Order: sequence, then structure tokens, then C-alpha cells
Amino acid sequence: MHEARLAPDPAPSSAAIAVRSLQGNEHARWDAFVDTCPDATFFHRAGWQTIMEQGFHHDSHFLYAEQDGHIAGVLPLAHLRSRMFGSALVSLPFCVYGGIACGSSSVRQALDSAALALARRLGVGHLEYRWRELPEDADSSWLHKPLYATFRRPLHPDAEQNLLAIPRKQRAVVRKAMAAGLHSAIDYDLKHFYPIYAASVHRLGTPVFARRHFALLRTVFGKACEILTVYHGQQAQASVLLFYFRDEVLPYYGGGSVLARSTGANDFMYWEAMRRACARGYRLFDFGRSKLGTGAYDFKKNWGFTPQPLPYVYQLVRAKALPEVNPLNPKYALFIRAWRRLPLPLANLLGPHIVRQLG
Repeated sequence: MHEARLAPDPAPSSAAIAVRSLQGNEHARWDAFVDTCPDATFFHRAGWQTIMEQGFHHDSHFLYAEQDGHIAGVLPLAHLRSRMFGSALVSLPFCVYGGIACGSSSVRQALDSAALALARRLGVGHLEYRWRELPEDADSSWLHKPLYATFRRPLHPDAEQNLLAIPRKQRAVVRKAMAAGLHSAIDYDLKHFYPIYAASVHRLGTPVFARRHFALLRTVFGKACEILTVYHGQQAQASVLLFYFRDEVLPYYGGGSVLARSTGANDFMYWEAMRRACARGYRLFDFGRSKLGTGAYDFKKNWGFTPQPLPYVYQLVRAKALPEVNPLNPKYALFIRAWRRLPLPLANLLGPHIVRQLG
């Protein structure tokens, strides 16, 4: 089920803590720690350094704390520079989770101090940690802005029990899609996924990632990154790119065609992701984050998932106020409406140049 990893470094002692920058030949060592650290997520993996640098051309600053020659904590950071939205040091852009993964408050403080010093040296507007769960001893001086929730739930080993856990109305949509003959398959290229995804986000008024972004994800993360597509006959109607981490599955980038709403292909797609993961021994379904008060937020609640607020935190460095870079900001409403009116080929051409600045 999982990729082979090096044995993790032994537990750290009370020795002095040194903070270092991740080097290209240390990715396996970093990932060995991430694989066993309870605080770590898929987005703490070293491969994101490659995504940040080669995919988005952002400088990365992946910091780790070392004790007795062993990794004791990690903090992946990337430096976003945008003419439109300013400069920020973020853990981690384009990812739903981030922050420090470690096993002790002393290691967390060492990495935190190093990150703040780096943020000041770079002269960024703010430093941002995308915690999934806020540490009990987190510094209360950090600013917090409620904006997102995540949706996570254990998978039952029996697929039928997972189906029955879906509320009745939503479960009926899945059963209807089954009865209509929809089926899923694992795709090994972007042929179906990218056009469906690009058209889907265009209808939402959101700039799309470049096709090469998804190709790079597949290359960097290998078997931990998979594409699942739903078909009606030979017609692809919905597709999702999945991440796998330890015993979790994360449907991360997904979209449906204009027919998907009427056929239930979107619901069936997530059910198939759940069913297939269960069959392969995964034990937790991470439905990902959604903005509060949005349709995506309601959709996941309708699946029976309980929202868990995400405690993203910020330290102002040169900025005077927290950024408001999100589609719920009224100032972006005109842009969203205009983007929807762009011809799809033009939106696909321009989108990657804009989205890399958003993070």
C-alpha cells in the first residue's frame, strides 16, 4: 500500500538543537521523519520543495531541526512574490496543511525562531503557518483569521458500511449513479483529467494550474499520486487527482463536466475514491478544506463529514494588516465574473501565470 521508506531517525535527546536547510541529497532522510511524525501531513513531504521550485519558480526554505545528528522537526516554507498580492513566507503555498511538524516544544521554538528571522531577512509582508491542528503550546501572539475548515473521517474496513455512513439523500445520488451504469478507472495520463478540471474551475471563475503542474506532481510523488476518472460508457464525466499518505487518502484536485451534476458523476467519483481506498487498506478519508459559507463546504457536510476549523496563523512582518486574498473578498467579485466570460482556451493560457501568485 505504501512506498518503501528509510528507517526514521531515533528519538532526539536533550542535546542542543541546530536548524538547517534541506539539501537535495537529504530528501529521503526528511521523508523518513515525516512518515513517522504524528504532526506531519502529506504536505510536509520533501517533494514539495521540487514542486515549489520547478513548478512555481518560488524560492523554497525547507528547514529542519537536528539533535544528536537526527532530524527532530521540519518546517517547509516557500517565498511567494506577487506584484498583485505582495510578498509572504508560507508553510505551505498551494497546500491545505503546513506548519511545524515535531515532537517537542523546544524543537518547535527553534524552528519558529528561525522562520521569523528568515521572514525578517527576506522582508516579507507576513509569515503564515497552515496548521491542521494548533499545538497546545502555540504562541498566542500569532494572528488568526477563520476562513477554512477541513473534513476528515475514518474509513470502515467494510465498503458497505462506508456507503451507509453517507446521509440518505446523498447516498441516493450515489446509488442512482451506480444504477445508471457509471464506472470508474485509474488513468495513467492527464488526457481526461486536465480538460475536465480546467473547464470546471473556469466555470467557478478561478484561474487554472498549468498542465505541467499535474504532470510534475505525478513524477515527484509517483504511486502516492493517482488519477481516478468516472465514465458513462466511454465518456469521461468527472475526474480527481488523489494523494495517499500513510493510511490516508486525499482527493485533492477534482472536477466534473457539465453533465456531472445531472448524472451524479461528482458524487460517484468521491464514493469510488472512498471505496477503492478502503479496498486497499486505507483507513482515513480526507475530503480537504473548503471556505466557510461556500457550496463546497455544504457539499461535504451533506456527505456526513463534520467540519474542523483550520487554525491558520500569521505574523505580520512588514505588512500592516492581514491579507484578504480569497474569492469571498467582495473586491474580487468583478474579476471572478469577468474570468468566467473569458473563452476557455484563453483562460487556460492566462490562468497559470496568475494562479502561481496566489498560493
